[in-house]
Amino acid sequence: MTKNKHLTNEERKQIEQLLRENVSIKKIAQKLGKSTSTISREIRAHALDTIKWPSYRVHNNCVKRTDCNIQYLCGDEKPNCTKRCSPCRNLCNTLCKHYDEELCYKLHEPPYVCNGCSFEYQCVLHKKYYFNKKAHDAYRETLVESRTGANITEDEIQRLDALVSPLVRRGQSVHHIIVNNPDQFDVSEKSIYRYIDAGLLQARNIDMPRVCRIKPRKSKPVAHKVDKKCRIGRTYPEFKNFMESNDVHAVEMDTVLGRIGGKVLLTLMFKSCDFMLAFIRDHNTSQSVIDIFNSIYQLLGVDCFRKMFPVILTDNGSEFSNPKALESDA
Repeated sequence: MTKNKHLTNEERKQIEQLLRENVSIKKIAQKLGKSTSTISREIRAHALDTIKWPSYRVHNNCVKRTDCNIQYLCGDEKPNCTKRCSPCRNLCNTLCKHYDEELCYKLHEPPYVCNGCSFEYQCVLHKKYYFNKKAHDAYRETLVESRTGANITEDEIQRLDALVSPLVRRGQSVHHIIVNNPDQFDVSEKSIYRYIDAGLLQARNIDMPRVCRIKPRKSKPVAHKVDKKCRIGRTYPEFKNFMESNDVHAVEMDTVLGRIGGKVLLTLMFKSCDFMLAFIRDHNTSQSVIDIFNSIYQLLGVDCFRKMFPVILTDNGSEFSNPKALESDA
């Protein structure tokens, strides 16, 4: 059995094919020469959710659908309508306050996906599938992200910024700050200098006279590694659900890049009135976006700010990877 080896694209193709043939995870592992836990983690990590329905079945996955006798959920007041709502194609799942989704127990035990399930063609429940191409693309993306950028989370960068930036602006060096607060740091002195140079903290190189006298090296600037936890509760499907249930407008925020390494624009598009604001920034960093929003907040005041920016829609760029700082006035 091979150890410390990543799964290849061909091996992922075999996993998908064997799952469709209803082969157990243990036998798949034996065939590929991998451990059972490796195959199990691979499937669970890259299983994709889907709302695939059989075309000839009523789209109702409520656990009470077979015994439910509720009528007239859609507001049909015809006196001759004696049908129950559960088999109706008006989707009682979205109208009934007693809706309780039924979850398939097979998704919580091997093989954790619907590939090869004999009831797939007639099942109306939530499904998961393993696709080799999607799994390999996700693996490659994770591999690249793990080797680039600053390995620090959103909360850690905020804590570090609150500790370092005020002291640097008072004239203290990073070395002096670390020496006098040895228990407060879990990163090296060099890393903090790199974070400041990359614009991840409020402190700037200009706040450190000695750094300004040093000739800059010709190296690629440090990018902020996006902490994927910042996207929890802020995905596009959750945005759509929120907009459907709330009568508010959304402001679309984006970045316009010019010369690589040069100045960039932050654009705020108000779709409700076709009006756009643009702010120039020296660097495409998360802190530069936060600084602009802080200035807008101070200019407008809390009530006007909330009225103008009830919801903000943006992409997954690293400059928008600190949503907590944009959502809070702390």
